[in-house]
Amino acid sequence: MNEVIQNRLQKLRSVMQQKNIDYYMISTADFHGSEYVNDYFKVREFLSGFTGSNGTLLVWQEGAALWTDGRYFIQAAAELDGTGVTLMKMREEGVPTIEEFLATQMKNGQTLGFDGRTISEKEGKDIEDAFGDKIIRFAYDEDLADAIWSDRPDFPAAKAYLIPENITGKTIAEKAKDVRESLASQGAQSMLLTKLDDIAWFLNLRGNDVECNPVVISYLYVSKSEIRFFVQDLALTNEVKRYLVSYGVAIEPYENVFAFIGSLADEEILLDRRYCSYSIWQNVGGRNHIIDAPNPTELLKSVKNPTELANMERIYMADNVALTKFIYWLKTNMGKFEITEISASDQLEEFRRAIPGFLELSFPTIAGYGANAAMMHYEATPECHAVLEQKGFLLVDSGGQYLGGTTDVTRTIAVGPLTEEEIYHYTLVAAGMIQMTNARFLYGCTGRNLDILAREPLWEKGLDYKCGTGHGVGYILNVHEGPQALRWQYVQGAREYAFEEGMDVTNEPGIYVEGSHGIRIENVMVAKKGEKNEYGQFMYFDTLTWVPLERSALDVRFLTDRQREQINAYQNMVFEKLSPYLTEDEREWLKEETKAI
Repeated sequence: MNEVIQNRLQKLRSVMQQKNIDYYMISTADFHGSEYVNDYFKVREFLSGFTGSNGTLLVWQEGAALWTDGRYFIQAAAELDGTGVTLMKMREEGVPTIEEFLATQMKNGQTLGFDGRTISEKEGKDIEDAFGDKIIRFAYDEDLADAIWSDRPDFPAAKAYLIPENITGKTIAEKAKDVRESLASQGAQSMLLTKLDDIAWFLNLRGNDVECNPVVISYLYVSKSEIRFFVQDLALTNEVKRYLVSYGVAIEPYENVFAFIGSLADEEILLDRRYCSYSIWQNVGGRNHIIDAPNPTELLKSVKNPTELANMERIYMADNVALTKFIYWLKTNMGKFEITEISASDQLEEFRRAIPGFLELSFPTIAGYGANAAMMHYEATPECHAVLEQKGFLLVDSGGQYLGGTTDVTRTIAVGPLTEEEIYHYTLVAAGMIQMTNARFLYGCTGRNLDILAREPLWEKGLDYKCGTGHGVGYILNVHEGPQALRWQYVQGAREYAFEEGMDVTNEPGIYVEGSHGIRIENVMVAKKGEKNEYGQFMYFDTLTWVPLERSALDVRFLTDRQREQINAYQNMVFEKLSPYLTEDEREWLKEETKAI
């Protein structure tokens, strides 16, 4: 029994009774829909004990339930054990969505409470629609955590810093011109940006308000004639203020955004309901004509410019060398002294910190040994971690933030003899990864068109993985970025985007066997234009990640001739690119590791 969590939930229920709230919903997000959040916003974790980066907690007098996706089923089951919180496995057969659950459980006249600043307008509208004719009151201005979280961390306000224009490739003025042209084409007079990485990109500004995401807690209003930046004064240095003012950016207090946005009259304003909070949307209300459309910054940001791409090439090569040196270090030191998931992660971070321009990790390193790797977003802790043995796999998913790019790479490393099943699974995953790497496709294809290339070797054997195959990666920004993605599922109402030249995307198929092992191989690629002929514009992917595959885990019996040739070509290129940066011993090891199979 987890008495700590049970006591916190009981205190929450007492506050709910005082406020006449029947059901209370707690999301993972901050006020801007961030994937990772500052400690101040970790209310769901505080009340449930679940530490994953995605999930929604629902509490009522008789119970509590938490919805999360397939990446976290194993982790959530373990962390929720004894809390009294029921795990709801999203998108599994027979499991209702949170909207369906609320619609069936809540009665006429009851009240649903939540902090509307942490729920997107789309999420709020989906819940409204689910109730149909039922009369349900929304108490969306209720942050009940303050009443029971006595030592809640302070609201984030770290110092922002500038990214030089020779690194960004574009000035604020140039980005503002592109954004305004996009707004005009949609009939919008203005927009309010609430998504933090979009704001950081627009202003060539970075910060430290969110772990691993170098962003600044803020809002940005852009119209034909003005730019208003709503931000805490504590976050801005005089240098940053002068820079922003030089581009005509008006700086206003963060908390003033609600009054300002509510005062606008008869203005065609663009708001992206996927990211705009329910509270912001309700505050705008009927006084404005809202254009619900994607933030133009999202697509502009996703297509990296020539300066960004050149810097990414440089940074990825340095990061590739660091990870390869780590793999050599790990393999040559197994059995000499104790290595744990944590000490391995720390050693890899040391290699990255030696790279000029290193800022921080791009996300908490996932280093899962053996069965722990079956939890897709596992994170070892001082209280709970594994000691590596001289057998099986260590899965390491990691990346860095640098002045010149954001990296994301996964390698599954053999630290000793492997089972037949582990070799079989690794080979199939490698086959899927290499098929996606060598994709050739016509312009207009989306991630749903291409995802089958990575899954086909697995689906052919009745295997799969419960997540997408790839996501965009930010430029000195969030490691998960849209709108591009590789996934096969159709999502009702979701917008799909063709791959544009300059878009980057991860390529990360995997297999996860609960209680046994997890395998993932992840490279980052950039879409490029190929041949153009009477059939149209052909596209291909240019690889940024050059790190050796695990030769001892590749079995030619499970590969087609073409897959084998492509893997050998990749391994050969890894040696050619990395060998100049390695010591003699490292180079000899890599030569053996990348020999043709």
